[in-house]
Amino acid sequence: MSLPPLDLLVNGLQRPASLAHLSLTEWDLLVRQGRQADLLARLGAGAMAAGSWDAIPPAPRLHLASAMQLAGRQHLELRHEVRAIERALRPTGLPVVLLKGAAYAQAGLRAAQGRMVSDVDILVPRERLADVESALMMAGWVSTNRDAYDQRYYRTWMHELPPLRHVKRGSVLDVHHAILPLTARYKPDTQLLLRATVDAGGDERVRTLAPADRVLHSAAHLFHEGELDLGLRGLVDLDALLLEAAQTPGFWLELVHRARQLDLERPLFHALRYTRLILNTPYPDATVHALATSRRVRMSRLQQRALDALYLRALRPDHASTSDAWTPLARFLLYLRGHWLRMPPGLLAGHLARKLRNVFRRDRVSHASTA
Repeated sequence: MSLPPLDLLVNGLQRPASLAHLSLTEWDLLVRQGRQADLLARLGAGAMAAGSWDAIPPAPRLHLASAMQLAGRQHLELRHEVRAIERALRPTGLPVVLLKGAAYAQAGLRAAQGRMVSDVDILVPRERLADVESALMMAGWVSTNRDAYDQRYYRTWMHELPPLRHVKRGSVLDVHHAILPLTARYKPDTQLLLRATVDAGGDERVRTLAPADRVLHSAAHLFHEGELDLGLRGLVDLDALLLEAAQTPGFWLELVHRARQLDLERPLFHALRYTRLILNTPYPDATVHALATSRRVRMSRLQQRALDALYLRALRPDHASTSDAWTPLARFLLYLRGHWLRMPPGLLAGHLARKLRNVFRRDRVSHASTA
């Protein structure tokens, strides 16, 4: 398999000191790739930490500084938003359990450095969903999606409510009651996740998943997604989460044990394989061996080669310099795979047919309006 090199971006992320030696031509390409991957601010944060910032030429430094400023503003707004969510949920007696980027930022994790956070994701018990939604509505969050099918789709089959938007601030909140759809092949127990949460920054009312569970959620999210435009950012998150959590003795054994408990061995196997292949993330070989021999993970060599051909293309920035002729097909097949993992065949066929009809309808309306 011969793919365009990704060394420029990967080296910039993994070895920030190398940024000081790039030519302007290389910087031009790196900025384009980094922006497409939503990793410009992370490149800048890495350069700052490595002491390479002053060696970066003025023009690319402006791009990095702008992205870092945006990420910093998002983190500041996030802290205000989390406090507002905590106040809104206080009558329910439930803590705010943050997921994904909001969790990384609130807990001050390595994965938050230069990480864009455009909305807030929280996890609540499914049996308390009505109480949570009512409390949030009283505090100004409303669903902006009025389509009857979409409402039914989310509330009957998915793992979250339709996105909520605050009427004054315009902030977006995703309320999850599970980390994968109810119809998905894998069914991690939300109660197991909630019982193991840890406080975020010393506030008992604001919590995140436990370190191993953060890795597993990130892996499940990335390898059940059908749209991988920001797939490399997801891998970079995983790399940072793994490296930070691995400093705790016994983490790797706990990670495999937890993956078995939560029925997430296969997503974890993919996460370790592709972080190693693309980002050279270190981990004990025994960890992957324990996963690869599991009944839930075992696959033929042909199956593995096929997945490699797809993921090693799709987990790259959606940019011409990092793609080949097969990349569009790889992305499309993984889009179908993501839906296949989330829904049984009958439901999937009806859902995709409806989405295609909506696409054709929008195209006709757009064509008519410009004719």
